[in-house]
Order: sequence, then C-alpha cells, then structure tokens
Amino acid sequence: MPAQAAGILAVAMNNPILISDRQSALAVTPDGNPDGKGANGFMLDWYRTEPRGVVAKSQRQVLAEFFTSMLVLSAQFKYKPAIGVDNYLYWVDDRWSLSLIAPYQWSDTRRSGFAGTCRLQADMTWTIDPSEQLLGRGPVSDAVARFFDAFAETLDTDLTLEDILPFYVRRMPYWQRLHASGLSRSIRGAVTLGGQASIKARDWQLALPAAGKALFLAPARAMSSV
Repeated sequence: MPAQAAGILAVAMNNPILISDRQSALAVTPDGNPDGKGANGFMLDWYRTEPRGVVAKSQRQVLAEFFTSMLVLSAQFKYKPAIGVDNYLYWVDDRWSLSLIAPYQWSDTRRSGFAGTCRLQADMTWTIDPSEQLLGRGPVSDAVARFFDAFAETLDTDLTLEDILPFYVRRMPYWQRLHASGLSRSIRGAVTLGGQASIKARDWQLALPAAGKALFLAPARAMSSV
C-alpha cells in the first residue's frame, strides 16, 4: 500500500481519509482550526470527545469498533454527535452521509440507501444496527464490502495498530476530525489495557472475518470472538 510510513488509511472509495503518523498525534497546529472556533470552544469540544469508560476488549471487538467507527466518520455530517442518540447512515449518490433524520422521513431514494442506525458510545466508538439493505445484496452492501476491503488493506503493514490510528487528520471536517481523535484515544487505551499494544497491524489483520458484515455484530457478541 503506498505511503504506509505516513500511516495513510484509504477507507472509502471516493472519500479517502488520511491518517497522521504518531509524531503528529494530539498536536495542536499553530494556525488553529479552520472552522472558526476559538481556542476555548475547541478545548471544550476536545474535552467532550474524551473517551469515558474504556476497557480491555478482544481483538475482534477492537477491529469491529475501529471498522464501524471509521465507516461512520467517513460520512458527511455537519453537526455535533451526542452519546446514545440515534443517527442514520445512508449510501446515496455514491457517498456516505450521516443524518438525524430517520428513513421513514425521507424520500424513497434516500430510504433505499439506508445502511443502519448508528449510536456514539461513551468511549467514543460507534455501533451500527444494520439495515436489511446492508445485510442483503445491493448498492449499500456493495459499498460496505468495498470499504471493508480498503480497511483490510490498510492493516497490511508492519506498522502497529496504534501507528495507523487517526489521531489528527487535517483534511477531515471539524466534527469528524475531533471524533476520529477521540476514537483513536479510545482504541489506544483499550489495546493498552488488553496487553495488545505494539502488535503489528498485519497480525491484527489475521483476526478479521471474511466479510465486513460480520463486524456489525452487537458488542456483547463480538466480544466472544478473538
């Protein structure tokens, strides 16, 4: 995979997300943020995306939460996600979008692209309750399959899992960037507590299922697999 040394994660077909290397993790850039927020507003938002209740997890659950969360964060949205609130993921016009509007409130076209109901957890990971369109065959499941292939390819490196986490990604929109950082801190904490730190990403890749749909298991079930 090109530019592995920079920790590049291309997780979406038409919306690649760049992952910084560890040297830039948690760095505050001198030019501030480009979204018009002052330092106080940014620090408050940063605090609100601090992971709570991080615990040790199995390899399969770490991968499931990493994959699911990156899928959600690759979507377009311009609002501040709240913990425990239902969000709705759609694949429409060849791109992912996240919305607070439920499928029944949308047009037939939007409903046909419904992928699942997403919820932000206190530890800054995301869960997805998959829709029939995602679990069946069609454009939505095909898009998830492509995303999974890119995700699996990203793990094909001698870098550690911590090295490819999206601690700071300048190109991401404001809320996606903050939540990607929160997710990274969460996963780093979980693998440290689980004694899985410094394991090569390629070794994590071996724990992936054959298809991405298997990673949408409920967290309690995913924990039983290693």
